[in-house]
Amino acid sequence: MPETDPPKPGRYIDPLVDFSFKKIFGTESNKDILIAFLNEIFKNRKHIVDLVYNKNEHYGDTQNEGSAIFDLLCTGDKGERFVIELQRAKQGYFKERALFYTSRLISEQAPKGKRSEWAYNIAEVYFVALLEDFTLEGTTPETYLHNIALCNTETGEIFYNKLGYTYIELSKFDKSESELGNELEAWLYSLLHMPELDEVPSHLKTPIFEKLFGIAEYTNLSKEEKTMYDNSLKYKWDNKNVLDYAVQEAEHRGIEKGIEKGEHQKAIDIARELKSEGLGIEFIAKTTKLSIEEIKAL
Repeated sequence: MPETDPPKPGRYIDPLVDFSFKKIFGTESNKDILIAFLNEIFKNRKHIVDLVYNKNEHYGDTQNEGSAIFDLLCTGDKGERFVIELQRAKQGYFKERALFYTSRLISEQAPKGKRSEWAYNIAEVYFVALLEDFTLEGTTPETYLHNIALCNTETGEIFYNKLGYTYIELSKFDKSESELGNELEAWLYSLLHMPELDEVPSHLKTPIFEKLFGIAEYTNLSKEEKTMYDNSLKYKWDNKNVLDYAVQEAEHRGIEKGIEKGEHQKAIDIARELKSEGLGIEFIAKTTKLSIEEIKAL
């Protein structure tokens, strides 16, 4: 198994671990930071003035219905619901999970009585996902921002504009500080590089970014918060080691059992196993030499 020790804390904490993410974006006193970040994500589509944090666990109507647990759930000043998720590693059925989450938020809006008076006046629902260590299938290497909506497949026109999904593939964002072209890119650069910086970049010295970096200073954390952060960081790196090991083993099994022997059925068996582990279709195709169509059919 790969042996990668978690890095020692620098001046700034890693915002892409659970503790940091919720401290920075999920705290009432810091909600102006989340508002500013969301306004860059939704730029030219909507402007958020205020947010209210909601409970992050929503149970089904019956005991057999699964619950939905969000990283962050907020309501905007116009009644919009925002789900903000940080997803570090590849997860099977991630798109389906996004649909389940948003469907739950839509169905919860239906009143128990007087539905005819309500007349299906559904509030807007948006799902925002920051993807750290995996990418969506079928996307191009140069595109990291994906805004998804219900549309007419023939014309491309938006069919329904009150439901949206935004996926940001952080692993594809590779711009340097000098290449940043807009505020959203400045946010993404900060989220990715904050742990290795010694000071706020000169062209990010605006009030909102100075507050962001001030909150993220390790020395500003309480003793209890430092313990929580250290544990959260260790958990992130432990998971990364497990994933790296799983990928190495998958490649080894693919070579040993399928590719070198050239047995088609064994390659299919391997592909089925890797797919059940949640690995991407393109990776499985490359490993087993099967076609994408064959893998999708498994």
